[in-house]
Amino acid sequence: CARTGVENPDSGLGCYAMTPDDYTTLNAFFDPVIRDYHGADPKAVHVTDWDASDVGENGILDMSKLGLDELSMRVRVGRNLTSFNLPGAMDQAERIAFEKTMLKAFEKLISLPDYGGQVYSLTPDFGNGEKNPNLITMEEYQELVDAHIMFKNMDADPYLKSAGIASDWPYGRGCYVSADKQFIIWFGEEDQLRIMCMKKGTMLNEVFDRLNAGLQVVESIDGIDFATSSQYGYVTSCPSNLGTGMRASVHIKLPNLTKDGTDKKAKKVASPLGLSVRGTGGEHTPIGADGTVDISPRARLFIKEKEIIQKLYDGIALLLKEEKKAA
Repeated sequence: CARTGVENPDSGLGCYAMTPDDYTTLNAFFDPVIRDYHGADPKAVHVTDWDASDVGENGILDMSKLGLDELSMRVRVGRNLTSFNLPGAMDQAERIAFEKTMLKAFEKLISLPDYGGQVYSLTPDFGNGEKNPNLITMEEYQELVDAHIMFKNMDADPYLKSAGIASDWPYGRGCYVSADKQFIIWFGEEDQLRIMCMKKGTMLNEVFDRLNAGLQVVESIDGIDFATSSQYGYVTSCPSNLGTGMRASVHIKLPNLTKDGTDKKAKKVASPLGLSVRGTGGEHTPIGADGTVDISPRARLFIKEKEIIQKLYDGIALLLKEEKKAA
């Protein structure tokens, strides 16, 4: 569990769960770490609540009312199935077995008019001479990465390598993409599944509501049982993502706060608002040449899903006021 922290002293948390039950069986180790990281009360218990009917104006979060035009918006969650080890403990055979289990779920999604789409897989073969019908080329993979549809090569990440999460690359890795390319499921990343909705627009609640609907569809499929903890909500590999497992983000332009070519000032302003600032390609990537940055709330655990989306909207409103002051 703690190998990545030993081998990478600069790691933020330095530990990962290896099975869905680790947060229970190894609670004496994990609980202090979790509550310290999340700044939580010793008796706090996570509550899940996706009912966003009372956020914004009757459930509507219209970014245009903040003076913003069309934005790139994304909401994603990490999920893991109860019937498999978490990625750090999987071997190649289990990664393939997990992918084949998910293919049945993807077939169901593809058959639904609201989803359709296809599966893109990096798994070279399923073993014993069985070919992978969804195998794509490395060129096709890079195109998906460049389009922000697929995740990057995990084998290049020292933290994930130390944790065993990047092992057996690229076996058991790929994604499902809906026909309109707005509903995406990664498989084989830091969590078994990263399920997301992304689109361009100004109605932040639309991506949130569609993700919620998609999650309900996925979990209704036979064989899909998401791992949860009575204390910490949805189980994730990294304790930092427990609870909602959610990251809600938008790309906005902050030319005044980034006029020095960095995101240092933007981070200084955003941090007290509970917001994280990243480059447009994700963590450890540069900001856009026009000052575009990725903004998301930091909180994951002991916060309701609907509160995260409201915090993002409210935080951006405050951040934009600081952007004007920096002109």
